[in-house]
Amino acid sequence: MKIQIVNNTIKTLCVFVLGFTLVNCENSKVEVQQKAEFKLQYDEPAKKWTEALPVGNGTLGAMIYGGVAQEHIQFNEETLWRGQPHDYSNEDAGNYLGEIRQLLTEGKSREAHKLAQDEFMSEPLKQVHYQPFGDMYISFKNHENVTNYKRVLNLNDAISSVSYTINGVEYKREVLVSYPDHIIAVNLTSSTDKALNFDLWLDAIHEDKSVITSNDSQTLVVKVKDGVLRGVSTLKVNTNGTIKNVAGKLQVSEASNATIYLTAATNYIDFKDVSGEPEKIVPETLAKVSNTNYDTVKAKHIDDYQKLYNRFQLSFGDNGKSKNPTDQRISDFSETPNDPQLLALYVEYARYLTIASSRPGTKPATLQGIWNDKLTPPWFSSYTTNINLEMNYWPVEMYNLSECHEPLFDLIEDLSVTGAKVAKAHYNADGWIVHHNVDIWRGAAPVNASHHGIWLGGAAWLSSHIWEHYLYTQDKVFLEKRYPLMRNAALFYSQFLYEDPNTGYLISSPSNSPEIGGLVAGPTMDHQLIRALFRSTIEASKLLNTDQEFASTLKTMIDKIAPNQIGKHGQLQEWMEDKDDPENHHRHVSHLWAVHPGKEINYEDTPDSMEAAKQSLLYRGDNGTGWSLAWKINFWSRFRDGDHAYKLLHKLLSPAERPNGKVGGGSYPNLFDAHPPFQIDGNFGGASGILEMILQSHLDKIELLPALPSALPQGRVSGIVARGGFELSFSWENSELKNVEVLSKAGGKCTLSYRNRHIEFNTSKGETYTFDGNLNSK
Repeated sequence: MKIQIVNNTIKTLCVFVLGFTLVNCENSKVEVQQKAEFKLQYDEPAKKWTEALPVGNGTLGAMIYGGVAQEHIQFNEETLWRGQPHDYSNEDAGNYLGEIRQLLTEGKSREAHKLAQDEFMSEPLKQVHYQPFGDMYISFKNHENVTNYKRVLNLNDAISSVSYTINGVEYKREVLVSYPDHIIAVNLTSSTDKALNFDLWLDAIHEDKSVITSNDSQTLVVKVKDGVLRGVSTLKVNTNGTIKNVAGKLQVSEASNATIYLTAATNYIDFKDVSGEPEKIVPETLAKVSNTNYDTVKAKHIDDYQKLYNRFQLSFGDNGKSKNPTDQRISDFSETPNDPQLLALYVEYARYLTIASSRPGTKPATLQGIWNDKLTPPWFSSYTTNINLEMNYWPVEMYNLSECHEPLFDLIEDLSVTGAKVAKAHYNADGWIVHHNVDIWRGAAPVNASHHGIWLGGAAWLSSHIWEHYLYTQDKVFLEKRYPLMRNAALFYSQFLYEDPNTGYLISSPSNSPEIGGLVAGPTMDHQLIRALFRSTIEASKLLNTDQEFASTLKTMIDKIAPNQIGKHGQLQEWMEDKDDPENHHRHVSHLWAVHPGKEINYEDTPDSMEAAKQSLLYRGDNGTGWSLAWKINFWSRFRDGDHAYKLLHKLLSPAERPNGKVGGGSYPNLFDAHPPFQIDGNFGGASGILEMILQSHLDKIELLPALPSALPQGRVSGIVARGGFELSFSWENSELKNVEVLSKAGGKCTLSYRNRHIEFNTSKGETYTFDGNLNSK
């Protein structure tokens, strides 16, 4: 078969019929038409936090309420947590490991739970909370009789805006968080001279706080303290009006424009070091922009942001509902799930949230990204590793934001240090391990309670992200750098697994199947994770030509690990024992990890297990919290049942706040995912599920439209990434594939699959290959 190559050395214009325009092959650069506009929009201010609009740069985050008489901007800085550097490991825990295992082997579950709770858990038992930082308030004078109110978060430029008219005067506010300048910028304008009059002040909900007004009457400082961490935030106002300091507030009068720059920092350097100097860092950062024109800061911000955001574009068509307020669209979708542009918006919003909460050099996204308004947030607003942290990064490679994966790898590096202490103290093993929850101090020991806190899969699951990044990028330099993390996680499990006296299999014990069933021996999920880690470590060692003896050891162990089993109800067993309850509708379906995000269970290699996994999912049901719905969407996409996946999207994109006053899984008015309360993982997991409907590449081939729902008969995507280092653009009409374009970013063999059509071809790095809907070359 002939494959037409778009040669980068010859001036050739390759028309891409998706409407995304042309490839200038001489410059090796795909130029995309103006990216379709995606925005969240409302016709009234936010009344509560889950209606406010998020902005962020990975370090600083803010929630914009958009009030008229008073604007409220609540802000965060990623390193303000409670507590102090601390080793959570329990030095004596390993002395009890054998006894706990023996009790579980003998079926003495109650005794095992008690012993583990008393002797095996972390010290102290609980970790610490992520904290809000402060609040900016802007109070406007004579702001009544408002018309033409509009509140918007424009995903194309990452700017939140508010506009309205009062007595013929047009007022506008814009808020952005700049990654290059490390500041929150608020720009206020009026269409009439001297019409802008407001009071500005800072506050914080911390008990230990102080607010200081500088002598120049242009600067405010708020200082907060929590544990050993102290935070400093400073703002400065530039305006063509007058500024006075009145009772600790800055009073701006007779202006037509004003710009507020704010930044914040703490003394946190890393999980072992709190010797930072925010009192020095903050003014230095602010000084770099304090006299810079807002338009310059804005342009710099947009250029930086769009280099990431504009790589990808998705469309399912638009039936006109995109013009409606976003909260109305969510409500309407719950009644009539016919708003295809809302699904594309959901994916683009997830990409926006990724860029806003996880940039290179920052910390990874927590359970709430970087946004939090409570001193005691739900689940500590921490890093929960038994699914939620990983779910935050499921779509990051696929929707072309590979750099935003880096903060997770940095976290894994930290955990390899603290987790090594836990491995030795709790399990008498080398390597490293992490349990189900992590905080800023990188606690890796089992926390909270033995019936859910002694989960052993964290190091394996996190390590899978290293391997996935390599699969998508084919970056051997990266793999060589991060391989020791995978290798040392595998080393731990190779020493931790032990032979079950009852079956002769190697099993994981003690452990949990998150967060159901209590303390057990040999949960299915653990074994799936460990096998996947061993296999990827073997592959990595082969690619890097290293560790062959260790790889051989792992290969020998894989077949001895307890296998997946099909139970008496036709289900995939969650435990060694055939004790699954078909009436249990728990939100966790952890034993299906090998379906997604894993690949061990699939229709090609293990069809019986795939059907058993589907049966398990049917038993668990379609209801769930936000992140649970999101995971189930991914499952149904892997089951190639797009209509069932779409049915769950209907639930995920329905209002979390019901008319009867109850709150359930779904979406808040600002499209934040509801556990409830807010957890950002569902936003990312839901986006992953939507993309899995239209492209899958986990089985060493690229499947196009593998689970396309009937509700999305037309669409196009550009810049979506598949494993193997391939970037694709393709379109479909009447549920039929029309065109495909494949950019090979690393070279190597490419396999395309669409329904019963399959093609294989060799590629060269930087070359683009085009096909029609029958996968014939063009």
